[in-house]
Amino acid sequence: MPVLSLIIPCFNEESSLPILIDALKNVKFKFIEKIDLEIIIIDDGSRDLTANVALRLAKANNDLAKWQILELSRNFGKEAALIAGLDHCKGDACIFLDADLQDPPELIPNLVQKWLSEGAEVVNTVRRTRAGDGWLKNLSSFLFYRIFKKISRLDVRLDSSDYRLLDKTVIKAICSCREQVRFSKGFVAWAGFNQISIEYDRPPRISGKSAWSLWKLWNYALDGIFSFSTIPLRIWTYIGLSMATISFAYAICITVTALLGGINVPGYASIVAIISFLGGIQLMGIGIIGEYIGRIFIESKKRPIYVIRNLLITEGSCNNEYG
Repeated sequence: MPVLSLIIPCFNEESSLPILIDALKNVKFKFIEKIDLEIIIIDDGSRDLTANVALRLAKANNDLAKWQILELSRNFGKEAALIAGLDHCKGDACIFLDADLQDPPELIPNLVQKWLSEGAEVVNTVRRTRAGDGWLKNLSSFLFYRIFKKISRLDVRLDSSDYRLLDKTVIKAICSCREQVRFSKGFVAWAGFNQISIEYDRPPRISGKSAWSLWKLWNYALDGIFSFSTIPLRIWTYIGLSMATISFAYAICITVTALLGGINVPGYASIVAIISFLGGIQLMGIGIIGEYIGRIFIESKKRPIYVIRNLLITEGSCNNEYG
C-alpha cells in the first residue's frame, strides 16, 4: 500500500507543532486506496524545546503514523532541513509542510488525489492571497518569481510555495543534487516531470514570528538566481561592451573637437564623474563574479549539507530507537 511522507521542517516551533498535529488528526484521509502516513519532523537547531515536543507527540500519536524525528546539530537553514527530510523519506510520495499552519493541512487530500487519480508527479500549491504579509513582501515576491523564470529558463510555477507533493521519482532526482547552496523551487522546476498546480489562500501564522526577514529573503533570492542562471555574468559583458563603445565614440568626439577648435582644458568635474561612474560599474561587475567564485569555493569543499545529532524512528509501536 502507498506511503505518504509529511516532511515538516521546524525552527523554534514548540508552540505550533501540537496544533499542527491536532489539525492533521482532523484531516479526512479518504482516497481510492488506503494510504499509510509517515511524519518526518526536522528540528533545525531550534533554541527552544521543539525536539522534546516532537518526541512527546510521536509517542502520544503512534497510531497516527510512522514517525521520524531528525535533530540537526545546529541551524543549517530550511533548505538543508528539506533535503534532510527527502534523504530519510521512505514514502512513495512526500509533502512539504510548514509547522506554523500557513500550509493548511486540509489541502493534503486534494494534493494526494491529484497524484493518485491524475498521475501528477509534482503537485504545486499557488498562493492566491498571502495573509499577514506586507505589500513590500508581496510585491518583491511577485517580481522575483517572474524575473527568476525569465533568466533561469526553468518552468517555475509562479507564486508557488514550498507546500507541494513530490512523487518518489522526483524525490530521487532532487536528492541526486548535492549543492551546498540550495533553492528548492529551482530544483523542482529543474527536475521537470508531470506538474500541476492548485490554488489556495494562505492564512497567517498561528503563533510566533517568521524568521524570514526581508534581508534573508533578498539573500535567498540571490542564491536562487546565482544557482540557476549565468545571465548576471552575461549582462555585465553587455554592459562592458556598451561602456567601451560609448567611451570610444566619446574619444573620437574629443579628438575631432581638439583638431578643429583647439584644446579646451576645463572639464575636471566631468572627468571625475565619469571615472567614478566607471569605477562603480567595475566594482559591481567584480562583485557579480565574486558571487559565482564564492559558490565554487563553497561547493569545492564537498562538506555534508547537514549533520544529524539524534534520529528517532518509530514503526507504529512503542519501540523507539535513537541512532
